[in-house]
Amino acid sequence: MHTKIKCFAYATLFLSASASLCAVDLTKAYDMPDATKMIEKDLFPAAKKYTMPKSCDLTDANAIARGKFMFHNLNGKKAKANPPAGLAKFVEKKGKDGKVTKKPKQYGNCVACHDIEGAKGAGNIGPSLTGYKEMFLDTKVRDAQFVYQKIADPRVDNANTHMTVNLTTGLFNEQEICDYTAYVVSEKKKK
Repeated sequence: MHTKIKCFAYATLFLSASASLCAVDLTKAYDMPDATKMIEKDLFPAAKKYTMPKSCDLTDANAIARGKFMFHNLNGKKAKANPPAGLAKFVEKKGKDGKVTKKPKQYGNCVACHDIEGAKGAGNIGPSLTGYKEMFLDTKVRDAQFVYQKIADPRVDNANTHMTVNLTTGLFNEQEICDYTAYVVSEKKKK
């Protein structure tokens, strides 16, 4: 028994000694960049308050059609139909080498989180927007400015929102936010 313990002790000593002989410091074998600059580049700018432009025509049928199309589609490549006038399935981007490439236009795919009249496969993460005009605008509980701000940068009154930050990040421009707003506040056909 005593011999077995002695052999075990030698084996343990040998293994730990050989492990320390085999250990290699790899910290110098690869680049270890300062990640703070990379992280800063990915951070969102501060929440920003927006005023809906006077040029925003919420009754324009074309704006409502564009808003509806963007609301129900993720991107141009996978869009379910041809976009209405004023929208394109692809946008051209000029690279550093000067070459122009076509990339799918990113739309909102708002139905991934919100339900609204005519939605197929609508999500339930965000509030339902079904009957929004009657419930909120007609009763004057909210106005179109509220909707515009929520779509542009919802963090103004909810820092912990999971909704995309659209105008502050440049994901969409002012006209596109107007189009979304026009669609959400528009009168929808009843089935």
